[in-house]
Amino acid sequence: MIDLSTTYAGLTLKSPVIVSSSGLTNSIERIKKIAYAGAGAVVLKSLFEEQIMYEVSTLSAGSDYPEAEDYLRTYTRENSLDSYLSIIRGAKDMVDIPIMASINCVKATEWIDFTKQIENAGADALELNIYFLPLEKDKDPREYEKMYLDLVSRVKEKTSLPVIVKLGIGFSNITWMVNQLYLRGAAAVVLFNRFYTPDINTTDFTFGSSEVLSSPADLRNPLRWIGIVSSQVDKIDLAASTGVHSGMAVIKQILAGATAVQVCSVLYRNGIDYIRDMIAEMKKWMEKNQYETPGDFRGKMNYSSLEDPSVYERSQFIKYFSQMH
Repeated sequence: MIDLSTTYAGLTLKSPVIVSSSGLTNSIERIKKIAYAGAGAVVLKSLFEEQIMYEVSTLSAGSDYPEAEDYLRTYTRENSLDSYLSIIRGAKDMVDIPIMASINCVKATEWIDFTKQIENAGADALELNIYFLPLEKDKDPREYEKMYLDLVSRVKEKTSLPVIVKLGIGFSNITWMVNQLYLRGAAAVVLFNRFYTPDINTTDFTFGSSEVLSSPADLRNPLRWIGIVSSQVDKIDLAASTGVHSGMAVIKQILAGATAVQVCSVLYRNGIDYIRDMIAEMKKWMEKNQYETPGDFRGKMNYSSLEDPSVYERSQFIKYFSQMH
């Protein structure tokens, strides 16, 4: 009998499919639908530091009184947090899957102190959605890496919740970074975050957003790095994110070494109930290949498991095209 349950960040999930932080996870009704469709867990829409600070600056625009701005800052922050905590409590009452909170951090600020309130509200884990844009030409890249690591260390001091870090791809040594996060107490790492990317309108010379949703082709980068990292940092759980658009994509990431996957774009395109189709496709493949659980084939095709692991390396890309001539 097929059993899709898995353990991720110390939590038991009924399936490895996690719905990632997005507008799909910002209400209790949607979360109920997600759980009913068979997802193993849900990551709540992020509490955005940038967004709340923008709201404060908008409300206080034109004010010449620092006291008024301080009041608005506190009011906006606390009301945003209260609404967030209410969703955690309501979701915990309604569904039986893990509810993971998410904080979008752009700098190490007082947001660290919110982690205890999130824990007290009943969240099962905390995902840190961190991004420090390296803009300064004279700043050593190691200083940016240290900012990530220090933030995780400080959060771990504030909470007993499993801490999950969602990383972008922009690191010179991703494997080193994941290992350092593990050494600082992170329970899991998500590879990779999909950030806002700008585009230029050449007609009216304005900025807008490029394609927001991922495509199945975006699976490749997470697949490569899940395969590499899982073979070297095997004591931390890895989740694959970006480009997971089918049950077979989930299977591929587990074969590479992922414990779980995060999905989002495909649900915007096909609806939340599409989770059922993904799970059905996984079960069909597992039955065909006589696997009972995801653990039976996890990492079967990661970097260290292959006779020729160079298939994960960039040189293979060049070799492939050189053979076409």
